Amino acid sequence: MALNEEKLLVRLLAATRSLSAMVDLEAYLQSVLSAAIELTQSETASLLEYDEAKREFHFKFIPWLHRESIKNAAVPLQGSVAGQVFLRGKPLAVENAQDSPQHYGKIDMLADFQTRSILGVPLVLHGRPIGVFEAFNKKSPYNKEDILILETLASLAATAIQNDQLEKQIRLSQSETRNLEKLKNEFVVITSHELRTPLGLILGHSTFLRETVGAEYHEQVDTIIRNAARLKEIIESLSNIDNQQSGNATLRLNRVSLARIIEDTAASFLDMARQNGINLQVEKPAGQDLFVAADGNKVAIALSNIVKNALAFSNEGGRVVIRATTQADSTFVSVEDNGVGIPAKDLPRVFDRFYQVESHLTRKHGGMGLGLSVAKAMIEMHNGKIWIESKEGAGAKVCFTLPALTIPPQPLAAPFSK
Repeated sequence: MALNEEKLLVRLLAATRSLSAMVDLEAYLQSVLSAAIELTQSETASLLEYDEAKREFHFKFIPWLHRESIKNAAVPLQGSVAGQVFLRGKPLAVENAQDSPQHYGKIDMLADFQTRSILGVPLVLHGRPIGVFEAFNKKSPYNKEDILILETLASLAATAIQNDQLEKQIRLSQSETRNLEKLKNEFVVITSHELRTPLGLILGHSTFLRETVGAEYHEQVDTIIRNAARLKEIIESLSNIDNQQSGNATLRLNRVSLARIIEDTAASFLDMARQNGINLQVEKPAGQDLFVAADGNKVAIALSNIVKNALAFSNEGGRVVIRATTQADSTFVSVEDNGVGIPAKDLPRVFDRFYQVESHLTRKHGGMGLGLSVAKAMIEMHNGKIWIESKEGAGAKVCFTLPALTIPPQPLAAPFSK
């Protein structure tokens, strides 16, 4: 292999490798232009970006020597070598540029530079030209090897520009997401706060009215109470999640029996299960209390939301089983149903606030997508883990673990002495 060929391959390989490690676009384009100047034995080079609205080119990058004089200059689409390369989508070499009608001489005047020869190749991104890469003033005529070199470097430059654009879009999207999340959280806080008082009054007065009006109005009043209670439940769910996410939630840790919480939760949903024709069962070690160090109320909220969700998405004649077992350093609880299941594409997001699986299922079974979000918040407050296993059409299994209660060793009794 000839020395110049070896040097060419080494330089192109270096430019390709540095693309993956690109941190600053300007620094990378400087290295690409330097490679173009060296490998084509040109005096200088430039990278032009096309402005579709103005139908002209602007200098995306130029060597520092001419940067201040022409950084704001424009090259027209018509009447320039860059325009011919862009419109044809093919490389173009021009010798004796001063005598060529294709050469746009105004840039020479601004930069105090004399263009003798030009080689231009299109800068292509996603199959369409976005600009032109040019090299200037080679001592000998530009040849096929120079075209190949400049096209290769132009491809690397286009990829670098694309990467830079994608990174900017990602940063913009992340910023917009953070702003939207902030607005959503503020809305939740304000809405929850403002609704508590009127909702409490509605529940209080409607409960009072039920005791005073005739039996013929009980059904209407019960409807008011039932729906007000549902709104209260939604507000409490929103508040629970917001407090956990903002760090304002507090835990009142006590030695609580997880077995008792499971039994109480199952008992509270028996009527709902019977009305829907669903068999609700509990399976846990006999005679074990399954003690954990936890806030019993919050664990009960988590389990209630999981069980309610399982019952809501189970069909008549279905089965929901609450299981609990002890492990080495934790207590394991699962709620399994043989209902409609969850599509694989939805599994990663089932714990997201307001996320609803499949619109047709939501319309049929109701819900706002808060139940599992609340459960996740309550369990993670205890440093527990929660996850879901499911297959569409074959039911779902929501599992969580809580750290086992560690009982410190009791001190030995002091020997009796007078």
